[in-house]
Amino acid sequence: MFIIKLGGSVITNKAKECYFKQDVVDRLAVELKKANKQVILIHGAGSFGHIIAKQYMLNNGFKQKKQIKGFAMTQAMVQHLNSLVISSLHNHDIPAVSIPPHAILTLSNHKLTRMNYTIFEQYLDLGFTPVSFGDVALDTRLGFSICSGDLLLQMLAAEFKPEKVIFVLDEDGLYSANPKTNKNATFIEKATRKDLEKLTTRVDAHADVTKGMKGKLHTIKQIAREGVNTILLNGNIHNCLYDTLKGKKVRSTIVYGDKI
Repeated sequence: MFIIKLGGSVITNKAKECYFKQDVVDRLAVELKKANKQVILIHGAGSFGHIIAKQYMLNNGFKQKKQIKGFAMTQAMVQHLNSLVISSLHNHDIPAVSIPPHAILTLSNHKLTRMNYTIFEQYLDLGFTPVSFGDVALDTRLGFSICSGDLLLQMLAAEFKPEKVIFVLDEDGLYSANPKTNKNATFIEKATRKDLEKLTTRVDAHADVTKGMKGKLHTIKQIAREGVNTILLNGNIHNCLYDTLKGKKVRSTIVYGDKI
């Protein structure tokens, strides 16, 4: 079984509110169907969630009444994105079912305190493809906060110990610095958790409410502690996801799980 995260930067244009990349998602759906693997799929919120969440400062918790509107709008928008993803999967004969995070988990000061893993297991056992996503959720300390797709990925990886975790990004994998802004950034083909400890990243001006690559590195290190390998690949390259699922070599980064 694989747990796959489709990044918000791959399936949406993060600079344009509610801009869905239908052609990209359709192609990735084709690759998933063709690979024929058991999968839990997570997707980011992209421009359907981050813009409004940042505007209403939802990750700071409940501070003022006007945030209630922002929370409700954000929840509706990420569910709309989820319905677009689900629809694409259905159109390619993948029996996807939506599992909204706000309905199955509780946070406390941004940390997960309760999550219903059984629902994922039951759907998998019946042959469905569970699909969850970055969302806003209740928080017992803060009132509410953001549950990122990366946090979901981390917790699901710890629970299910998949064959691999795959991040589908808009770049080839990990670099020593942001390749979009630093021409001297070097590509990292293989790494261990200890290697990542040495890799410092800077949150750039466009970092979203889930801290971008800095947040991903934290997530990947936690997944490595569980002994699970993580692959980061470019979702904009045709068949990169398919080839990875079939065990073929592609340009990507692999972060090895700790030996347990």
